[in-house]
Amino acid sequence: MKIKASFLTKLTLGLLVAGSIAACNQNKTGDKAASSTGASAESGATVFINQDTLLAKYDYFKDMTKRLDDKNKAAQNDVGSRQQAIQREIAEYQRSANTLSADQRSSTEQRLSREGQDFQAYKQNAGAQLQSDVTAEQTKFFEKVSDFVKQYAKEKGYKLVLTYQKGNATVLYGDASLDVTADVIKRLNDAYAKEKK
Repeated sequence: MKIKASFLTKLTLGLLVAGSIAACNQNKTGDKAASSTGASAESGATVFINQDTLLAKYDYFKDMTKRLDDKNKAAQNDVGSRQQAIQREIAEYQRSANTLSADQRSSTEQRLSREGQDFQAYKQNAGAQLQSDVTAEQTKFFEKVSDFVKQYAKEKGYKLVLTYQKGNATVLYGDASLDVTADVIKRLNDAYAKEKK
């Protein structure tokens, strides 16, 4: 949950920066009219994208979330099966400890201790790898959306593109005519569908 919140904050800030950059690089003529693809804001306007809707309807984000969930489940299953194997060995040792000599007990305890330490290291590495995968996917997603929004703002002549998210005080109100979410999602999904082929 903390990762998702951090990611959404980064996405929001990134989209704000992207919109600002697009505004700074915008041609001063401002003669472009908004196309009839669903958005009706005027050229030079400040528009917004509903982040909640974007995340719910953008196919790339859905696929990314599924990939990360699958990796997480696989890692949890792997770590869980390794942990169960070590627990079985410990239980077996505890059952047979009374029948072992002192040297055998000492040797077995040292081996089990090493295996426990190896398991902890493996578990930490698996967690670090998963976190690295999440970060890489989020970065790719952020760059994909940011690059698209820069191009979109330039094409439409928008000076600033904001994000709206329920519960986020960055944008408290936006007139529906400034909401370009549907157009952005349609174009992102179209581009992603071409990319998948």
